[in-house]
Amino acid sequence: MKIDPYVIDTLMRDLVGHSRSSAAYLVYLYLYRQTHGTGRESIAASYAVLAEATGLSKRSTQSAIAYLIDRRLIRRRQARPTSTPVYTAMTPWIRRST
Repeated sequence: MKIDPYVIDTLMRDLVGHSRSSAAYLVYLYLYRQTHGTGRESIAASYAVLAEATGLSKRSTQSAIAYLIDRRLIRRRQARPTSTPVYTAMTPWIRRST
């Protein structure tokens, strides 16, 4: 899998350095790998699964998800309030031609 240079060169510095949210960067990188790296549009994952996969606490994962949604770097969908969320790692720096 090839990682978009923007993810390393710009997003890492922005999230980790400027925003001081290394947890958000780790969660984004995991979701990016599980979607773009596998050819899938989205992935269903609970906070517990994300926390385990990234080595973060569940609370840090929750905060990171909220931050990434606010920054429009990920999208979360849920069929029902108690169902497992489905996440999509967005790439707003890539312009889609229409």
